[in-house]
Amino acid sequence: MAPVASKNTSSSNSKLHIAMFPWFAMGHMTPYVHLANELAKRGHKITFLLPNKARLALHHLNRYPNLITFHIITVPNVDGLPLGTETASEIPLSLNHLLVVAMDKTRNQVEQVMKSTKPHFVLFDVAYWVPEAAKKLGIKTICYHVVSAMSMAMSFVPAKIIPKDRPLTVEDMSQPPPGYPSSSNSKLVLRRYEAEQQMFASIPFGEGGVTLYDRTTTGLRECDAIAIKTTTEVEGCFCDYIAIQYHKNVLLTGPVLSEEAEGEELEERWAKWLDGLGLGLGLGLGPVVYCAFGSQVILGKAQFQEILLGLEISGFPFLVALKAPEGCATVDEALPEGFEERVKGRGMVSRGWVPRSLILKHGSVGCFVSHCGHGSMWESLIFDKQMVVVPHMADQVMNSKLVVDELEVAVAVERGEDDGWVSKEGLSEAIKSVMEEGSELGARLKNNQATWKERGWCPKVLNGYIDRFVQELHQELPSKVIN
Repeated sequence: MAPVASKNTSSSNSKLHIAMFPWFAMGHMTPYVHLANELAKRGHKITFLLPNKARLALHHLNRYPNLITFHIITVPNVDGLPLGTETASEIPLSLNHLLVVAMDKTRNQVEQVMKSTKPHFVLFDVAYWVPEAAKKLGIKTICYHVVSAMSMAMSFVPAKIIPKDRPLTVEDMSQPPPGYPSSSNSKLVLRRYEAEQQMFASIPFGEGGVTLYDRTTTGLRECDAIAIKTTTEVEGCFCDYIAIQYHKNVLLTGPVLSEEAEGEELEERWAKWLDGLGLGLGLGLGPVVYCAFGSQVILGKAQFQEILLGLEISGFPFLVALKAPEGCATVDEALPEGFEERVKGRGMVSRGWVPRSLILKHGSVGCFVSHCGHGSMWESLIFDKQMVVVPHMADQVMNSKLVVDELEVAVAVERGEDDGWVSKEGLSEAIKSVMEEGSELGARLKNNQATWKERGWCPKVLNGYIDRFVQELHQELPSKVIN
């Protein structure tokens, strides 16, 4: 990363007031809450701006309510957006651009909060207008991204050529930008379905035809510093590339995982079932395969059923937590015929929310089949689970490249070359390749995980990232503004 010039070391113990305004999606707001907890643990004050539905969903994660204040932002109605929509998890991806319009229309509310609370910093991601608004008030801004640096470096740097005089093509998106770093043996080239996922960068997100690429790069260009939820050990070369591209400091927070409340335990029905399965693989792993694709991935019914059948024929016990597929009101109406009868006792299907981190911490869980969202990726690594990845969105594709090709700690499911279809056989084979007793691949991936963990994600190293992040925030401020 670009070195941070020391400007204010004498005030490094002073307490900061930080406002946070993340994108209205749980996958963005939740890691912001985790960072807020870490900062509040160190005595810093947080004003967290979010919609009321998000507050209701996230208030239980606030470990320091005396220092973290949830300030409600009213999300206005927008034509085409279902009435009352406040978060991305309530709508299909095809309507996200309308939620962005709604978020942009909250600008006056955000400015009023900044005026009245006068924070030292505002952390934001999607709301690219925050730096302009904050600058008028003498407030510093940090563009804090909770996706991988590898993904940002691929799609959201000035070197990435997004043509203005012609439509963007799949070929445009299959190649990385000039100077893109990669330590894997072969040059990164995306397959067709992977490149198609990157096309989202050219989609207008918000009013005025502003593309997601322009929105994101404007926020990165206009902020005072960039922050990323990652570590030097894992993504240092990509962070350096971003720092050079934007000519500014890149601050790292580490993965910032959830801080459990005292006495927080897994729900009895899950704990009892998992406890009954116990350990039993030669790799020292629990036998259970946990499959979850996050809050925004909604599969087609045929693909949903193929995933369930793949888990079934793998032969391993499994717990699956997927949203009801397209066209289905419930998970039950989408289950393959006779499925629950066939897997009774060894297969569990959730009908609602499942606490991912508590499930992954359980000793009976040995493998995580995930969409490779950034939070899922880090939890797999830190909780020592075998990783089988099935990415569905652009940043998830790049996350999967990171863990499969760069770090060599995961296996990707073989997919259709053009359409990215996941077959039941492909999923089953990927699971068995890392979970069968005596698996050479499974043992190699676990050894690689252990090596990386020792280098970059043991608790001492990760706690050090938050401490350095706080120091670097102080260094971004003139000493006269800190009380």
